[in-house]
Amino acid sequence: MQSVPFSADGTSFSLHEWRGSGPATLHVHLSDDEAWHVLEGEVHFRYLDGTQVAGLGTTVFVPAGKAHTFEARAGSRYLIVLTPRMRALISALQADRDPTHQKEIYQRFDSELLE
Repeated sequence: MQSVPFSADGTSFSLHEWRGSGPATLHVHLSDDEAWHVLEGEVHFRYLDGTQVAGLGTTVFVPAGKAHTFEARAGSRYLIVLTPRMRALISALQADRDPTHQKEIYQRFDSELLE
């Protein structure tokens, strides 16, 4: 029996259980922090200055201004902590999947694609 993914949106942050990977390219959020907590499997993070493998029980914090991307390996689950602006960015990217629009979408939410 599979449980329903956890999801909660508050005034100052959102917390969601997710399985998918982030964008394949390095990007930076200029004003917003993000955090992940791995519930199952592994999530691989890439930064300008290196990589990190986060396994079960690992929490990763990426402060505003740090370039990053991440890939969730098959079968992985994690909690992601997002600010309201970050939640809105993800919603906008999911609503408009045209790759030619991504740079502008990121910019609207005080973020930049770097690759």
